[in-house]
Amino acid sequence: MVDSGVVQTPPQPEIITIGETMVLITPTVAESLETAELFRLETGGAESNVAVHLSALGHHAAWAGHLGSDSFGRRVERQLRERGVDTSLAKFNSDAPTGFYFKDPGNGVIYHRAGSAASAMTPDDLAAVPFEHAAITHISGITPSLSASCAALIDSVLVRAKNSTTVVSFDVNYRAALWPVDVAGPTLLALARRADIVLVGRDEAEVLWGTSTPESVRELLGEPDILVIKDGDVGATEFGSAGHVFVPAHTVKVVEAVGAGDAFAAGYLSGYLTGLGPEQRLSLGHDRAALVLQSTTDLPTL
Repeated sequence: MVDSGVVQTPPQPEIITIGETMVLITPTVAESLETAELFRLETGGAESNVAVHLSALGHHAAWAGHLGSDSFGRRVERQLRERGVDTSLAKFNSDAPTGFYFKDPGNGVIYHRAGSAASAMTPDDLAAVPFEHAAITHISGITPSLSASCAALIDSVLVRAKNSTTVVSFDVNYRAALWPVDVAGPTLLALARRADIVLVGRDEAEVLWGTSTPESVRELLGEPDILVIKDGDVGATEFGSAGHVFVPAHTVKVVEAVGAGDAFAAGYLSGYLTGLGPEQRLSLGHDRAALVLQSTTDLPTL
């Protein structure tokens, strides 16, 4: 082979997701942590979950974030890479550990993420992340709750994105365990109003902002080009320039609901990237969510 001397530039991802990824410890079968005997270690994080699902759907998806320079961090990076995610933007921090959490089927999740490597991220960490050149930049409302520097990082993403062609997708993803509603409500509302695509659950919007219907959420937010409101096992509604479209959810036997919102977001964004109409991309969102609803992990075999 002849070396031409030309440096090959890696292809630009279609979508770059930015946020925390942790080790997920979950029972191998759907039973409580109190009685389970066998567990498995997976990866879990709203933004990287989206990247994994998008990769499974054939997209070049990258995840940017910090992991600890420990065995857990290396494991997370490897598992994401093996699932097709571009991890070239991930960084390892020797001064802080990789976060982790337990999934307790039927009882939610238990987090151990305080002081994690991801919580130490700052706007400066975005210098080498070329998200302005991606078709979509995906962020969530979890990241600003981790620390003041993480909140500043999300603000920086939105500022830089305004001067580029990237479309900012923002999943509100309110986590009551991470911050009180009186702080989270106005902060997440302000962030949502600055995004291009917003995904939010009808129930979390009611908790955060006192809205009770998809229409009232749309009236409150106003600015986003596209607003997608998920209503659990009822369905999802998209509000866009052409009006609104509702698509009912699939009927499935739910094992564990955590992670289904990330799967829905990925399916929806895949439809957006491939030029599908509102009804088709909502349906694709439901398809991906159904996979996770029937599993004890955030990322079932895809």
